[in-house]
Amino acid sequence: MTGLRIAQIYDELGLDRVWDADRVVALIDHWIPAGKVDEAIIHQKCREFVDRYNIENWLGMREGICHVVFPQKGFVKPGDLIVGSDSHTTTYGALGVFSTGIGSTDMAVVLATGELWFKVPATMKFEVSGKIPKYIMGKDIILRIIGDIGVEGATYMTMEYAGEAIRELSVDGRFTLSNMAIEAGAKAGIIEPDEKTIEWVKSRTKEKFQVVKNDSDAHFEEIIKMDISDLEPQVAKPPSPGNSVPVSEVEGIKIDQAFIGSCTNGRIEDMRIAAKVIEGKEIPRGVRCIVIPASKEVYTQAMKEGLFEIFLNAGCLISNPHCGPCIGGSSGVLGPGEVCVSTSNRNFIGRMGSKESKVYLASPFTVAASAVKGEIYDPRKI
Repeated sequence: MTGLRIAQIYDELGLDRVWDADRVVALIDHWIPAGKVDEAIIHQKCREFVDRYNIENWLGMREGICHVVFPQKGFVKPGDLIVGSDSHTTTYGALGVFSTGIGSTDMAVVLATGELWFKVPATMKFEVSGKIPKYIMGKDIILRIIGDIGVEGATYMTMEYAGEAIRELSVDGRFTLSNMAIEAGAKAGIIEPDEKTIEWVKSRTKEKFQVVKNDSDAHFEEIIKMDISDLEPQVAKPPSPGNSVPVSEVEGIKIDQAFIGSCTNGRIEDMRIAAKVIEGKEIPRGVRCIVIPASKEVYTQAMKEGLFEIFLNAGCLISNPHCGPCIGGSSGVLGPGEVCVSTSNRNFIGRMGSKESKVYLASPFTVAASAVKGEIYDPRKI
């Protein structure tokens, strides 16, 4: 989608080169494969653009969602500065990267010139303490944070996550926190690299990198402390990720669809947790449970571990790696009045299809538990 607009801007501005093709990584992750002629045209224009400018790091539509694939492929390293033509480019901050989304015009210009103007954002630091309770994931933590500060609470700021609870999170869980920084209006969402980060990155790339950490006298615009020792599973009510409440406040709401996937929670940890909850159970008649691994790597690993058999035996639908229902794409679109509980990052009006549908956001634990019950359900009870 953004690729088409970038190509159009190139033509409008008379741009005729890419500054450094080796520093560009591109793929297609929306509407895979194309389900409409308009989608096919967008894909066609993207392929023409990368061929014209000899972009070698072209992953096509075979790998999955960019925000999961790029780190897995070793294109993201601590200390990097990364811009992407999608708002959830903030995801890479989980590896100690300043990464942010930019508009199509900015992207066209930076592709052609290698230069971009930035206003250095102030930093809001979140010190998250306490041992992570059972059945609580990174998704619950970030939904609670956004619920507390609001969807404009960190506008054009960097959200920095720190504290013992953050250190306890897996790298997969940390990606979820950084991914959803944009839902609070943030420019970036950064976690200072530790040994867990460095080990993960070294397993993905042989290239050298430089870890950047805070100076001893680093200034923070605000420091927010929160203890999650007693945090209850969180659910964001429509139509905003800021409408976060404990699951007990929405428990019992009937659902038509459950979606496990997206660049927020389509990683292998998420697949394993969902399978653990669903194993041996059956999705009720009238409920669709859609499972979409976010990358080919996750897909392959889930297949090797027998997770697909668990999902299929329960009555789930499994799709190839792509964005899927998250953006109202080629699978899982909602009809009028339908309700979905989803592991994705946004629940705006019409986000997954009909403007008369409703989307609730939650963790893979909560979504999987809800899928087998046919209603929003507390995973701690399963």
